[in-house]
Amino acid sequence: MKYIKQLLIILLVSMIGELLKYLLPLPIPSSIYGMIIMFIALMTGFIKLNQVKEVGKYMIEIMPIMFIPAGVGLVNGWGVLKSMLIPVCIITVITSITVMIVTGHVFIRYSE
Repeated sequence: MKYIKQLLIILLVSMIGELLKYLLPLPIPSSIYGMIIMFIALMTGFIKLNQVKEVGKYMIEIMPIMFIPAGVGLVNGWGVLKSMLIPVCIITVITSITVMIVTGHVFIRYSE
């Protein structure tokens, strides 16, 4: 029962994110709204970490399964992607390095 309650809390936050996406005319995905709401709820104590911790850990553990449809989509779209392979690889490497650098700087700055 504890896990069902935790899942329902996460789903409720996700649903509120979906509603905000529907109501607000901003180009922000509903998942971002949901993450911001969950972050604020956790930081303010409205939702305690132990109220969502176990199901959150489980969802992170099964996250690689969520990439399977995206991988299949890449295989199906190989004909279109093949002509753009070099630019896509360059963009992927540059953005990955940029994310690592920014994350490192943010971690160093706020961990002191």
